[in-house]
Amino acid sequence: MMREQNVIRILMVCHGNICRSPMAEFVMKDMIERERLKECFYVASAATSTEEIGNPVHRGTREKLKQYGISTEGKCAVQVSRKDYDKYDYLIGMDKRNVVNMLRILGGDPKGKVKRILDFSDNPRDIADPWYTGDFDLTYNDVYEGCKDLLSYILDQNYSWN
Repeated sequence: MMREQNVIRILMVCHGNICRSPMAEFVMKDMIERERLKECFYVASAATSTEEIGNPVHRGTREKLKQYGISTEGKCAVQVSRKDYDKYDYLIGMDKRNVVNMLRILGGDPKGKVKRILDFSDNPRDIADPWYTGDFDLTYNDVYEGCKDLLSYILDQNYSWN
């Protein structure tokens, strides 16, 4: 797969790819678009498990994002694969268990690309899975914080956009 020059590629990852990681994918895309940087980024999401492959984004995530005018239309769950390591600059898990499972699937992290999304915040922590908690508001707030801080981190890395 040919990579476009200077395009920063981010893969958001959670357990099933129906709640947290698609929320992070679409929140990040919205932030990037608002900053008029759409041509500089490629953002996607994936699961560490096979449980939800092919399923659409969870209703709770769709409804929460709809409150902010963000659509998840057309997104279905896919699984992260070993070849994704070379495709992406950042492989971003939502919690420690996602990171452990990503490292197993990817075969390691020699370039330090794998992190939790809230590792970029002032308060590193896991993002709770709303599949279990039912609290899509808390998850959205944490995802928003993580996306904002990740985007700031990337922009501070002095990437050349030309």
